[in-house]
Amino acid sequence: MFERVSSPSSSLTSRRSFLKSSSIAGASIALPAGLASTLMPGLASAQAQTVIKATHGSGLCNLAFFLAKKRELSKADGVTLDFVITPTNADIATLFGAGQVDMSVIPYSNFLTLYDAGAPVKIVAGAGVDGCILVAREGIKSAADLKGKSLGTFQADTLEVLPYDYLKKAGLSFKDVKVRYFNTSPEMAQAYNAGAVDAICHIEPYATQCLTARKGSTILSDGSDIYGKHYSDCVLAVRTPLIEKNPKAVKAVIKAMMVAQSQAEADPEAALRDTVGSFYKTSMEAAKLAASKQPIMIDQRKNTQFILDRAQSMKELGYVKKLAPRAAIDWTLLDQVIAENQSLYAGLKLKTTA
Repeated sequence: MFERVSSPSSSLTSRRSFLKSSSIAGASIALPAGLASTLMPGLASAQAQTVIKATHGSGLCNLAFFLAKKRELSKADGVTLDFVITPTNADIATLFGAGQVDMSVIPYSNFLTLYDAGAPVKIVAGAGVDGCILVAREGIKSAADLKGKSLGTFQADTLEVLPYDYLKKAGLSFKDVKVRYFNTSPEMAQAYNAGAVDAICHIEPYATQCLTARKGSTILSDGSDIYGKHYSDCVLAVRTPLIEKNPKAVKAVIKAMMVAQSQAEADPEAALRDTVGSFYKTSMEAAKLAASKQPIMIDQRKNTQFILDRAQSMKELGYVKKLAPRAAIDWTLLDQVIAENQSLYAGLKLKTTA
């Protein structure tokens, strides 16, 4: 039986409701109380610096974005990042698709949904790779063991695509499990740790937190068994009007994220000290254990076809009507940043040419 159970606090009760909320590209939206006031940058700040409003996720795939903000790595190039905090994961894509923010680090799956809905957005760089981990309670060791069990995830997320592809590879489908959707990363982790669901597909550092918190937990898939090493999770997506009007500002952010990657690779502990607590609601110990499982990789040009191929799963899941074209991904500005910062690029450990 194919049963979908939403979290009690979830506003996402069906794929239809997600599509309705995320397909409003350019339309006005009703924002959560207190959120609208954060969306208008001050004129004085705008004159001093180019202020880019942005949303982001909560996993380690956002680490470069967080460091760029925390350490003001784009400020020297005249750009300030202004993060808009969203109540739920769904609001991240909703604000971006509606044009309330111009930039977002989001799962490639959310991007595909927005692109299909007509939002003027493009992927311009990578963010994080790997780190989508399917964790199950004691006694569940395989896809077959998941039959009839409850699975926690997020809608239209890479964390929904991975278990879908995992089950499909084993000859099963979402009809064989009870899918329960959650709003936030901490909420889903807490539900699993409390025994409310049998399995979850989560990002780092929360997946490692769950593995250590619930005795007997097992990793069913870390994605590499299905996709290979360094598969894409989150990407840097930008609205095309900003790309056309101010490509220098977009390049400044890409460069800042590349600098952040270099810094995190050189001193991962310092990178976590700057982000655990403020951005990651987990312990430093759990973050350290998780860090190597979801590294930063800004140059993800090698993942172009991987991202486009995942649109087929998104179509089968009912989130998109058509497959995204190659034009949805535009590495032009990334290419320019690499060419203009060859020493920085050469020092990166993870990149397409490595």
